Amino acid sequence: MGRVSTEPAPTPARSAGAATVLARSRADLATALAESPDPRAVVMTMGALHEGHFDLVREAARRVGPAGTVVVTIFVNPLQFAPTEDLDSYPRDLEGDLAGLTRTLTGADGTLGVGRLIVFAPTPEVIYPCGQPAVRIDPGPIATVLEGRTRPTHFAGVCQVVLTLMHLTAPRWALFGRKDAQQLAIIESMVRDLAVPLEIVPVDIRRESDGLAMSSRNAYLSPGQRHQALALSRALQVGRDAAAQATGSAARPDPAAIRRASLASLEAADGVEVDYVALVAPDSFEDLAGAGLGLPRSETAGKDEGEGLPAVGLLAVAARVGTTRLIDNTLIDLRP
Repeated sequence: MGRVSTEPAPTPARSAGAATVLARSRADLATALAESPDPRAVVMTMGALHEGHFDLVREAARRVGPAGTVVVTIFVNPLQFAPTEDLDSYPRDLEGDLAGLTRTLTGADGTLGVGRLIVFAPTPEVIYPCGQPAVRIDPGPIATVLEGRTRPTHFAGVCQVVLTLMHLTAPRWALFGRKDAQQLAIIESMVRDLAVPLEIVPVDIRRESDGLAMSSRNAYLSPGQRHQALALSRALQVGRDAAAQATGSAARPDPAAIRRASLASLEAADGVEVDYVALVAPDSFEDLAGAGLGLPRSETAGKDEGEGLPAVGLLAVAARVGTTRLIDNTLIDLRP
């Protein structure tokens, strides 16, 4: 006897606006995709959408053009939350998300700027119909450092849902924000190593006017804590300034000095509990500053001739403000 499916019975895809479809089941999604024009791009989110997410959606729309399809997935993935993390309290606002997506893609003439917008908002039972998946994705060694040391099961859960959604949506492009730089590096490796037939498109970090990186978890911050959280972007600016000062003097920037300056800035901030400050190679997460932190260190991979450093480094910071854990990063030019 075959397995009885736990997926909810298909329901008609609900219109959330002109040329917009809300799909809640795999069957809904398959029907919507079959009726939608190519090319197709996907933006994967956990909802509580902000302008950083909408930047991804705008870039997806630019790539597919006025006749293509943008798929936005909204799914709070239980596999990437540890038992002590904020799965139950993670902000959810599907109606607000739908309104924001339609507003983002609606042009001055009142029509949607793409051929179709599909919003796929499944339940855990739809994504994981057998409960806990029997086959798991190993996200590799990059997943064991920095964010992976603090959240050891996180990236395995991310890869599990991302690969599943890639198969379900079958896009030409998948767009991810640079704010989650370690996640981006791991997903790029997964797509390359498992020969997933799509292109990963990174999109720059969207910041508030005062420099705070946009995040759904910013909603947890009180007004005072939000002001304290500016210490993260400030520490990154200190690191950029240290690199620029060396470049201005015709010397090659010193990664260890850049990290020390950024770390000192973050440690001096009130109300901030530092988790890490690291300067790494953006793709391999090799340690460029001798910080330790369990990071890999290679003497040859991706290095410039004679200098032993890549042209660009990733300065990444993580800290707690109150009970909220925040991350941020910036790219640093390491060329002389």
